[in-house]
Amino acid sequence: MSASADVLALSKIEIKLSDIPEGKNMTFKWRGKPLFVRHRTEEITAEQNIDLSELWDPQHDKDRITNPTWVIVTGVCTHLGCVPITNAGDYGRYYCPCHGSHYDASGRIRKGLAPLNLEVPYYEFPDEDTVIVG
Repeated sequence: MSASADVLALSKIEIKLSDIPEGKNMTFKWRGKPLFVRHRTEEITAEQNIDLSELWDPQHDKDRITNPTWVIVTGVCTHLGCVPITNAGDYGRYYCPCHGSHYDASGRIRKGLAPLNLEVPYYEFPDEDTVIVG
């Protein structure tokens, strides 16, 4: 299944959310970088209940996510800029095999050498089926 993504301008991308099945992640190219968009399901409650003292770069899920059903992060590891693999690693979401960084379903660093969480770009939902990033 392919998702439609129309470039509005060099700095923005429009994504049709109904093209992304529940529990799945899709990768788009945005500003020359991978952009991970995940339709979250069962992991929402778990990510919202993480003890912030367990995190290397403490950020609550609600501070990273506008709509709990969707996580939108740039797919660039904060260690050395490699591209993490989706649906992999100890937390089952994002794993950078270059130096072993593991990120959770909110894009937060949980294990490895990366010093920071995956970046959350500016985005907005003009309607229930569309997100504009940038």
